[in-house]
Amino acid sequence: MDDGPRAGGDLRSRQGDAPATAGPQWARPLTTGPEAPQQLHRGMTLIAAISLFIGTRDAWTRAMTSRPDVAGIISVCYAGILVAGVLALTTRTRRALTRVDAGVLLLAVVLVLCGYWLNHAGTDEGVLTAQAASQILHGHPVYGQPWPWLFDSSSVGITKTMSGGADYTYGYPPLTALLAAPVHAVLHSTAAATLVTTGALLAGAVLLWWLLPVPWRSGATAVCLGFGFLPGYAYSGYPAVLALALLIPVVVRWPDTGAGGRLGLPGAAQALCLGAACATQQLAWFLTPFLLIGLYTVRRGDLGPRLALGVLARYTGVAALTWAAINAYFATQDFSTWLHGLLLPLTQKAILHGQGLMGISYYFTAGSRHLDYYSYGSQLLLFGLLVATLLFVRRLGPAITVLPWLSFYLATRSQDGYFLMMTPLWLAAAATVPASAFASAWQPRIPFMSGHRAKAVLAVALVTPAVVCATVAAASAPPLRMNVTPSFAERAGHRDLTGLAVRVVNITGTRLTPHFASRLGQGASDWWTASGGPATLAPHASATYVVKPPGGVRRVPGGSHPRFYLIAVTGTPMTITTARIPIS
Repeated sequence: MDDGPRAGGDLRSRQGDAPATAGPQWARPLTTGPEAPQQLHRGMTLIAAISLFIGTRDAWTRAMTSRPDVAGIISVCYAGILVAGVLALTTRTRRALTRVDAGVLLLAVVLVLCGYWLNHAGTDEGVLTAQAASQILHGHPVYGQPWPWLFDSSSVGITKTMSGGADYTYGYPPLTALLAAPVHAVLHSTAAATLVTTGALLAGAVLLWWLLPVPWRSGATAVCLGFGFLPGYAYSGYPAVLALALLIPVVVRWPDTGAGGRLGLPGAAQALCLGAACATQQLAWFLTPFLLIGLYTVRRGDLGPRLALGVLARYTGVAALTWAAINAYFATQDFSTWLHGLLLPLTQKAILHGQGLMGISYYFTAGSRHLDYYSYGSQLLLFGLLVATLLFVRRLGPAITVLPWLSFYLATRSQDGYFLMMTPLWLAAAATVPASAFASAWQPRIPFMSGHRAKAVLAVALVTPAVVCATVAAASAPPLRMNVTPSFAERAGHRDLTGLAVRVVNITGTRLTPHFASRLGQGASDWWTASGGPATLAPHASATYVVKPPGGVRRVPGGSHPRFYLIAVTGTPMTITTARIPIS
């Protein structure tokens, strides 16, 4: 006799019930079995898809006015981004989500190519590289040659120097120009340089995507091609983009280099890429010593000092020979001008720019008579971080791709591009260089420094000199005292500034050669012409200068309280003095 269902029996699953996966496939819940994608993987794919939205509307707007066919492609990509977002959250297997990753990468590549088609004229970096490529094609010198006519366009920025001039020469290692030379023979324009850098960015993004673990791959799409950051630098022709692409295979799983005491073909290829990167852009120089220190400490922990030194010597030798081979032709042409060109970004004393600590003296105080101390602090911080990496590699090893850029925050040129252009290397290290890779790395023993507190004191001591130098620069008073009296002219219902009478007093014991410019916001104008006073102001002397803006007139800025300033800078020593221009 059937007793009927027991109380609560309808809540229990009984043998023979239909499985949870019954029904049409589209209606089944997402599986949580071993084939299901990780939430990290889904999140990375979704972030990559979201990152492609940034800048897409601006590109579409520009394309509609000049290239409607490109705008149509962007619209199709827009739909693809939406579909990829849905698939990232609904795919049921890892293999399917990996295919979505590949689709997002393809969408990113297409969008970058559309952006290049709309904007490939380049900025100062691109036009200089294209001109260097042209010089190579015609057998003319590359380094030490000023090309001022390249900067006639308003879209091409000029690097002004603290000595009152500007730099019109090529100041980068030659590999980008060498690669652009055959392209320039066909295109005969700046597009030769921007095509090389854009192609390098695409190749680097695909390579990083392929080398990363599967759940991390879409992160490569986002940081290389998404967010609208790096593609803009590629369209501008920045050689650092090519250096980034060459550093990607160097950084991925770099602690495995030389394992077992043999460099092997993979290790030699990494060293070759490192040497080529150093022959492309100076940013690679700052990463190199950190990598070499990390490689030696890891290999010494495995192999002992002699074999580790052998691995390091072979790795460094391949990189150095590669660098020398790329530079040989230019070094033999004129060694001194070639060397000056390579060191130019470090020695040119370019005018202050960026979001770093020097902004205290540039934006928030009346100036500083010791700007050089920012540079000293930057150098000391770099040295301190290198020593800290050697002493504490087990802790700092995973951050080796980030540490070099900290020193730029103290430099007088500290714009975000120095940090931003190398961020894909941060991702490469995060995904492929775990902390466990440094568990057995060698660390030198420091007497009486066994405790955590003692090590913390030592770490602070390593960066203290840099902090002291930066403090000296930021706390120093301006070298000049300036009293500004403006002259105006009323024209067609608006006011123009026609000149300034500037009473200047040198309150230091050093002879100074001031150069004048205006600042409205973050950037300095072109140099103003000064007359009536001496070119060089003696210690504790005073003079009155008549300072006129470029072109003879300067439109008075609008707004109720515009922050309009006159700056006076000197190159040796590096100083800056700021005075507000009264325009009420």
